[in-house]
Amino acid sequence: MLRLELAGRCFATVLACLAVSTLAIAQPASATFQSTVVRAMAGRRGAAVVLDVHSRRVLASYHLEVAARRVAHPGSSIKTFTLLALLESGKVDGHSALVCRRSVSIDGHRLDCTHPQTAQPLDPAAALAYSCNSYFTSVATRLTPAQLHDSLVRDGFQSLTGLTPEEVAGKVALARSTEQLQLQAIGEWGIDVTPLELASAYRNVALRQMNHDAQLAPLFDGLQQSTSYGMGRMAQPAASMKVAGKTGTAPADEGAWTHAWFAGYAPAENPEIVLVVFLEKGHGGSDAAGVAREIFTAFADTQNAGVAQRTAGAQP
Repeated sequence: MLRLELAGRCFATVLACLAVSTLAIAQPASATFQSTVVRAMAGRRGAAVVLDVHSRRVLASYHLEVAARRVAHPGSSIKTFTLLALLESGKVDGHSALVCRRSVSIDGHRLDCTHPQTAQPLDPAAALAYSCNSYFTSVATRLTPAQLHDSLVRDGFQSLTGLTPEEVAGKVALARSTEQLQLQAIGEWGIDVTPLELASAYRNVALRQMNHDAQLAPLFDGLQQSTSYGMGRMAQPAASMKVAGKTGTAPADEGAWTHAWFAGYAPAENPEIVLVVFLEKGHGGSDAAGVAREIFTAFADTQNAGVAQRTAGAQP
């Protein structure tokens, strides 16, 4: 009996060691990855946070207290969740295409599209990749204010994430007019988030990507196309690993400037990490995407090193 107990303990120890070894290969060394995030931010005002998709653990951060407590409009990074609401409610599908009008003005806000001009109608994936304000302010009116509000709340906005103590929650307003609904759909009015909230929400998207939710295929395709040719292309590292994500440029309540966002995950098809970059007074989402690229590059290098280590270990 004693011999059996000892054997069981040894077997459990071996399994534990294998699990630790696998985790060490799959995830970047915390100290090294942490220094990469700090270096990528280069003293900028703002925050960055990296979450493990599987465990929800914070792997690395820059100014985590800012990520937990700074509340701001998310800008176009919220279009992911507007599209999510539209797809889940059946208001659009993968074939719901519209021609971009380019010129967009809503309730005194000039929101002209800045993506490359195209005469072809944009489907939801291309509209997300190009961050087309014309498309999103048009299709948003297929939702009622309550539908958009309730969907955003279900996605975790207006809730504490529980990832760190002393955090605050953002807020989601209920639109009282079509114009407010349109502005909320593109993150210009009626929604304020923390970087940590946005990271947690994108983690949920990454989990649904892993589960291959067919209904959300246009959303997943749009996030990948954003970084391959769209407005988030600055986030794609020069590596074989593909990433997915969305930029955002948001008006500041404090003055006549903007904040810059990038939110996404990697690898695109089988996510392991979620990354959010928030830059105070950032000139545009491409600024945040450039920071994200450096962090994704370090993660890709870690993945390549892990593959090489496993390959070497398999040699006879």
